[in-house]
Amino acid sequence: MKIQAPQMSDRRTLLKAGTLMGMAALSSGFSSPSGGAPQKLGDVTSEDWPKRALGFMLPHEQFDVSRLVEMGVAAEQAGFDFVATSDHFQPWQDNEGHSGMAWVTMAALGQKTSRIRMGTTVTCPSYRYSPAVVAEGFASLSILHPNRIFLGVGSGEALNEQAATGNWDPWPVRSERLVEATQIIRDLWKGSPVKHDGKYYKVNAKLYDPPRKPIPLLMAGNGPKAMRRCGVYGDGLVTDPKTWKEHKNEFLAGLKEAGKSQSATPVLVEQYVIVGGKPELNEAVSKWRFGPKAWKPYFNIRDPKEIEARAMREVPEEKVSEGWPISTDPAAHLKVIEELFQSGATMVNIHTGQTDQMRAIHFYRDEVIPKLRARGAASR
Repeated sequence: MKIQAPQMSDRRTLLKAGTLMGMAALSSGFSSPSGGAPQKLGDVTSEDWPKRALGFMLPHEQFDVSRLVEMGVAAEQAGFDFVATSDHFQPWQDNEGHSGMAWVTMAALGQKTSRIRMGTTVTCPSYRYSPAVVAEGFASLSILHPNRIFLGVGSGEALNEQAATGNWDPWPVRSERLVEATQIIRDLWKGSPVKHDGKYYKVNAKLYDPPRKPIPLLMAGNGPKAMRRCGVYGDGLVTDPKTWKEHKNEFLAGLKEAGKSQSATPVLVEQYVIVGGKPELNEAVSKWRFGPKAWKPYFNIRDPKEIEARAMREVPEEKVSEGWPISTDPAAHLKVIEELFQSGATMVNIHTGQTDQMRAIHFYRDEVIPKLRARGAASR
């Protein structure tokens, strides 16, 4: 299925405008592509994107902003390559208890760190945020923290967009709005006057402080149509292990349709883990019970209390943790991470819903990251 962009006469122009200057090879050495000539995308080579990058999730649903900054600092010290932040107006479940502003967290974290890359997984640029404001916000973040910022975008959830604005549309409309919003963001980032009169947005403005280098813009997909769209319109992909396994070919078909190289395109996959046993698992399951039904049907529900109540009734506990390594044996964690890298993921984002996040960070620092780095070096 081809997804048509709203009022875009020349998709190739959009794609050229969206070409990345991505992330440079990581100072922690998780490896850069080996062998052969670099794959060109405009003025950007595949070597600008890290391979085998390991990230840590900063869940705004579960912790307040000050705590998330502490976790981000610890993640950098532990050797993680990036952190990803959820970007919500409300949490998915009422019992998660938090929902701070992701962009504020990134700005504060950048002041307390020097290396780690930061980005959203994901921001919706088409309802509670206008695309022009997203363009301005991330341009400013990239000036504060050069070469450390990426933007992940998605079509939104009712718990954020409908809750904050009263507006909510069927998925085909939201997908079209996302594609058009992405075009506006990229156009504004060029720093030239933009006069956009589209199906959903009208913008007549110039961004006076544009990014000094292009910002990587990744797009989220959680189903076959969205995965195809991400391949066509995104600079990279944000997804989960199940979607990646089931619909990878749709993403690759989108890349082919757009004339883009798989080897030069980042794929970020969010992987849940538990460092511990049954008590830590129970903590995480109680807060992230909605997960298996997040994209069908809970993303259409405005109220976190209703999502929580339905998840407790409808999602078996054992279903929540399918595919999670639940162990203090580093081999269990390394196995899952390596399988994702071997499947084509280039950025694995570790998300642990347990209460003691520092235990997980320190475990990865001491037991997982050194072994993962050694394996990456051996494969080059």
